[in-house]
Amino acid sequence: MAENQQQGNVFKETRVSMVSQMGKTEDWWAIWLAGLFFIAVTASCFIWKPPVEELPQYRAIMNQEMEEAGFRTIAYTEAESKINSIRARNHGFTKVIRDITERPKKWTTNPIQSFYMSEEDAAAKRAAAAGPLETAEQNLEQARTRAEQAENAARAAQFQDQQLNKETRAAIAEWRSAKSAHSKAKSAANAKAYNLIPSLFVLGIVVAIFFAIGGKFIGFNLKEYFIGFPVIYILTVISYMLGNQANFKAIGISYVLFAIFIGLLIANTTGVSKSIKTAGQTEFFIKTGLVLLGARILFGQIALIGIPGLFVTWFVTPVVLITTFWFGQKVIKMPSKELNIVVSSDMCVSGVSAAIASASASGAKKEELTLAIGMSMIFVAIMIFVLPTVANITGMHPVWAGAWLGGTVDNTGSVVAAGELIGYEAMVVAATIKMIQNIMIGVIAFGVAAYWCLKVEPEKACKPGETPMKLSVGGALFEIWYRFPKFILGFIGASIIFSIMQAGISPDWGHAMVEEGILSLANRYRGWFFGLAFVSIGLSISYQELKEPLRGGKPLILYIFGQSFNLLLTLFVAWLMFMVIFKDITEQLMLGA
Repeated sequence: MAENQQQGNVFKETRVSMVSQMGKTEDWWAIWLAGLFFIAVTASCFIWKPPVEELPQYRAIMNQEMEEAGFRTIAYTEAESKINSIRARNHGFTKVIRDITERPKKWTTNPIQSFYMSEEDAAAKRAAAAGPLETAEQNLEQARTRAEQAENAARAAQFQDQQLNKETRAAIAEWRSAKSAHSKAKSAANAKAYNLIPSLFVLGIVVAIFFAIGGKFIGFNLKEYFIGFPVIYILTVISYMLGNQANFKAIGISYVLFAIFIGLLIANTTGVSKSIKTAGQTEFFIKTGLVLLGARILFGQIALIGIPGLFVTWFVTPVVLITTFWFGQKVIKMPSKELNIVVSSDMCVSGVSAAIASASASGAKKEELTLAIGMSMIFVAIMIFVLPTVANITGMHPVWAGAWLGGTVDNTGSVVAAGELIGYEAMVVAATIKMIQNIMIGVIAFGVAAYWCLKVEPEKACKPGETPMKLSVGGALFEIWYRFPKFILGFIGASIIFSIMQAGISPDWGHAMVEEGILSLANRYRGWFFGLAFVSIGLSISYQELKEPLRGGKPLILYIFGQSFNLLLTLFVAWLMFMVIFKDITEQLMLGA
């Protein structure tokens, strides 16, 4: 978005035109790549289309049975199963591009089973499951007979006898339960040998090339990128493998924790090479994944989060910023107003982006900006683990916890990682809250420039060429737009497009083609993109490099005070908005998750 320079020892920005941004920044390339993905996947789903022409006849059976009986009959249940079995993801090339996203499988004692199972081992599993399958088949047959007898009696009475109807519903429920048990037993008895190594290898190549397309225009050193990417990818695969270990999975330790921890371990022991740093494009991976996520979240849900979310972010953020700056000036008496405002902005909005915006607006020195960013990275590394742990231990509602994370953790990638450690609902709310808060970056940059010009250093800051923006309504709007994270447009755009798409088609067709086709694949690839980002987060945090901010002094005191106040105020306001005033919205969000 901007090229950073230092004039003398003062941090300055060189503005980049919107046209240039659209072709050279990760925000826009996150949109272009996600758009390319959706076009390719949609084309695949339509070219290799499942038998959707059969859907109306199955739906007609369901409607007729419901009209006659008033409850789910045997024929209704079988037609419903037929509808659910028609999925675009299981046909043609769509199945191929989905199958290569298969993650390492669950394992208990032998990690090799996460990637490979021989025919001999598969045969042993089939043999072991043969007995339970036979029992399940007998139970299913008996349950089916009882359900048919009960339904025939109720149908003979034209479904007017309430006692017969009650007995029929109970018998059919028992049959459905037996049917589910039989399906599980059959799956175990049909165990097949597998080898995920080839598909994981292909996926790594596909994803590497996918992001290299944008990286070419953004300015990656592609040679370094292609050298480092396999390391990032292999660590992601290992993270998924560890996250699927049976004992870890049972106690809720997910791949997210392993991804960040492995990255941290490497960064603070062996160190990270230049090529791995080049390949570890945290924000690029996260932003592209978030645009894909937008397609899954109906726009109505985003709007719901936005109502209380505005209070959580647009009220808390300026209050924390002003209070922290006042504390720095009046209580601990920071020697540099510029350092004070950069630390305050960095801590209360969005880390690096807010720090750069405030440094440019106030004329802060390079080392002041570096110090603020360093403290931000240190505390983000702590908060990623601590806040989800607090939320999980105390049993916080996932929507409340997500709003708390979104309003306090400093950057988008870390917010998504922290949210994932709680659950999908928390992650969605946290990411949406953070995107709402990010709009404040431009507002704060304009406010800081205006304050410096009119109050702090009017003789210096208001000189022609010194103020980095026009102090007018137009200047304010331009600054907000210039600082606005453009990938949010992709997130909202994907949500709107797919919300309209699903509203304009039948639910059955939407389930078969959109939910179990386009969105199924988007969800698979998003998971891998997030995994790459979480590993990259860990690799980017070297405590040896960032130890300077922890040496103490007033900047550290300022940051701790501001972040503590931010955590407490956001916790309270998020509770007030999502759990008290807009409790109905929270309930709707959980229903739609």
